[in-house]
Amino acid sequence: MIHTLRWMLVLVMVTAASSQAHASDEPAYVLVRAHGDIEIRDYPALILAEVEASGDMTRAGNQGFRPLAGFIFGDNQPPRGGGGENIAMTAPVIQSRSERIAMTTPVTQTRTQAGGETWRVAFIMPETWTLETLPRPNDPAVTVREQPARRLAAIRFAGGPNESRFMRKADELAAFLTAEGYEIIGEPVYARYNPPWTPTPMRRNEVLIEIAR
Repeated sequence: MIHTLRWMLVLVMVTAASSQAHASDEPAYVLVRAHGDIEIRDYPALILAEVEASGDMTRAGNQGFRPLAGFIFGDNQPPRGGGGENIAMTAPVIQSRSERIAMTTPVTQTRTQAGGETWRVAFIMPETWTLETLPRPNDPAVTVREQPARRLAAIRFAGGPNESRFMRKADELAAFLTAEGYEIIGEPVYARYNPPWTPTPMRRNEVLIEIAR
């Protein structure tokens, strides 16, 4: 019971920070093209703190969220030493499928062969941090890496971020990209921008797919 209450408090703290996010708290990008709810964007290199978790999308998202929340709330070691540092919460929280192959680095955003699905759940670090200055996570489940610059197609939608809606929007975006002659080179990434108490019609969600420049 105490453990549950502790994590409910962490969830409130993190989602409260997320609810205060505005455009400057999101990763910067260059808008290449807009077509209704679909945009083509160029993103710079980003630093991600991420965790792998198994299960369906919701279960894995909740499982991955906890160690990431701990990391940004001070469960870390700054490079210069001393106590843990708080790291600002940014939007969105992103999630993608991942497959771990023995003795290799995980191949991002692919299905596992057995035992359900494995997901990567990630927080995007504020642009004020670099790999050299960012604190190191104490929890070995949390890894930090730099995501290279990419061109992403994004489709935005409001409402509840359940798995079936994410899948439908991923199919819709892929169909648009194919019809428009874009080369898809990545699997879908699922992005949530709002805390759970945001009224459902006001929630912002996106599916992003990497495409060739």
